[in-house]
Amino acid sequence: MNPFFKTLSERYPVLADAMNDVELAFDLLCGCYDSGGKLLLCGNGGSAADCAHIVGELMKGFLSQRKLTKDDRAFFEDMDEATRRLPDKLQNGLPAISLCSEQSLLSAYANDVDPAMVFAQQVWVYGQNSPDLLLALSTSGNAENVVRAVRTANALGIDTVGITGADGGKLADLCTVCIRLPETETYKVQELTLPVYHALCAALEAHYFS
Repeated sequence: MNPFFKTLSERYPVLADAMNDVELAFDLLCGCYDSGGKLLLCGNGGSAADCAHIVGELMKGFLSQRKLTKDDRAFFEDMDEATRRLPDKLQNGLPAISLCSEQSLLSAYANDVDPAMVFAQQVWVYGQNSPDLLLALSTSGNAENVVRAVRTANALGIDTVGITGADGGKLADLCTVCIRLPETETYKVQELTLPVYHALCAALEAHYFS
């Protein structure tokens, strides 16, 4: 078992039944990034905040500084002096986009078309002809705007990972992998969501930037 997942299972024994799906989700994430894809994320309320949190852990250093390599720095070598200094302050990352963050787009689409389609529209545009992966967070597994995003990803042939409560809701049958956390109350599901995605982010960082 990946050492980060081993630590996760030891610190949170209640997650024992979910660990296989956590590892499967990691494999899908690696497949996405190995293929040059990006991670798309969606959720509502606290889950939207989790999406932003995950983006923050992936797009910059999490447990390590992810300094640019010699090959990375070569892009800057023939530039002016100020530009050549930029690599000292840059870090490598894994591309991730929260579909919850574009407030102008979200409000416009909700007003002009359908509020339940705000995530699906973005999946449709970002995901065409791209080996992306959609991470869908819904404590019930039934949030309609999240469900429609997953259905759109399925139509495009994009793999999907759901993180839900114990029941899994509609996402349990729709997602490629659904990590069902053993709680039903919203805040309790969210309390277990954070250590799961921290473990995934740490494992990805170690895999790509060790």
